[in-house]
Amino acid sequence: MYLGCLILSVILIIADQLIKAWAFTDLQAIGTIPLIQDVLHLTYSENRGAAFSILYGKTELLMIVNTILIVVLLYILLSKKLTHPLAVFSTTLIVSGGIGNMIDRLIREGSFVVDYIDFRLINFAIFNFADICVVCGVALLLFYMIFIEGKESKTTVKEGSENDD
Repeated sequence: MYLGCLILSVILIIADQLIKAWAFTDLQAIGTIPLIQDVLHLTYSENRGAAFSILYGKTELLMIVNTILIVVLLYILLSKKLTHPLAVFSTTLIVSGGIGNMIDRLIREGSFVVDYIDFRLINFAIFNFADICVVCGVALLLFYMIFIEGKESKTTVKEGSENDD
């Protein structure tokens, strides 16, 4: 399971970097490509902050925090502290997206991340594949923690209290 997640992580990072390379070289020259007019476009954008341009211009801080989070999550994954497949998969998504965006900052001298997915229906921020990995990973991890791990903990406590009688 763990080796498979590491392989998946490499695949996701490579896919992210290939799409960003295309966006940087080709989409930047075009500007925007409507996939569904006024709903979903591919639009070149440079994000010099974190999600939704939070911490704009604070690239050193972003790199430090991102590095610490990735190292901690990689340690948790590689030490096999997570045993449930959903927890392992969601953590893999978070790590992959974090590394993908960190690579962008490193190769662009810490200045920006390439974004290109422009969901215009609700005037949402422009984002990228790595962002999708992080958001889906966090959502799945929260789901796991609330609905699976939380239930397992309650069941264990309940079984333990029944045995005390």
